[in-house]
Amino acid sequence: MPITVSINHVTRYRYRRDVAFGEHRILVRPRESFDQRVLSANLEIDPEPQSLRWLQDVFGNAVAIATFDRRADTLEVRGSAEVEHLPTCEEDIEIERYAESYPFTYSSEDMPDLLRSIERDYPDRNRQVDDWAMDFVDTAHPNGTLDLLKRMTETIRRDFAYQPRETKGIQSPLETLDLGSGTCRDYAVLMMDAVRALGFAARFVSGYLYQPDNENARVGGHSTHAWVRVFLPGSGWVEFDPTNGIVGNRGLIRVAVARDPAQATPLSGTWRGVKGSQIDMGVDVRIKQHTVETDHPPMIQKETEQC
Repeated sequence: MPITVSINHVTRYRYRRDVAFGEHRILVRPRESFDQRVLSANLEIDPEPQSLRWLQDVFGNAVAIATFDRRADTLEVRGSAEVEHLPTCEEDIEIERYAESYPFTYSSEDMPDLLRSIERDYPDRNRQVDDWAMDFVDTAHPNGTLDLLKRMTETIRRDFAYQPRETKGIQSPLETLDLGSGTCRDYAVLMMDAVRALGFAARFVSGYLYQPDNENARVGGHSTHAWVRVFLPGSGWVEFDPTNGIVGNRGLIRVAVARDPAQATPLSGTWRGVKGSQIDMGVDVRIKQHTVETDHPPMIQKETEQC
């Protein structure tokens, strides 16, 4: 049954004195898909921008571009949305027979469009990430593709220490392996690089996390959240959240999907003023959910049970 999720996402920058704002790129509107439908969405910006236009980037993300002609000592961006979300879980994932066991090769039809999502973006001269990824592969016996990816997802959740970090930037996969800790975005980058090392196509996802009923408390829900999508023949892009050990989209609402995390930044832009003017940045995400019966047609034709 679909779940209606209300999202309020506020980002606030404070400065010691008035500054001028350059162009800002805002990525907070949830994506439309068969498993999530945007019922309503609103974007409020203070100070009011001189212009605000929308575009769809190369990945199909909805991006707002704001320009300003006023100086101010605060910039606040408030995105709100109501999303109808259809949870899917591990049992809903179907894989083509040729890809049920690892290793396999993507079809000739899919491979040209997946190549950039298989290419690795981080150096691994000593093959540390390669070796770590290969630990999940039994070279003597067939490996279930979904089981391999599930074990990697659960291992990151179990063996790494989650440490929230408000500062910008993402650790490299090698840093996360060395430290044994990180944030949700660090875990997503590690898993993305590791599965690419095994030949899977993977993408970085930025979005929101909500807490389904009757489940253990989840980590990373008071700000934006990050996880990974892996392309599996038969189901297409499938969600894996190594922070919480989630396989499938239950509790995960996509906003941005990208080949590289820098392409999925929720808010980016420039300001001009006296050096040291910025005081701080705060992010607050509030999510409410309720299950509803809908009058309009379902988002998918096949019935899907609640996970």
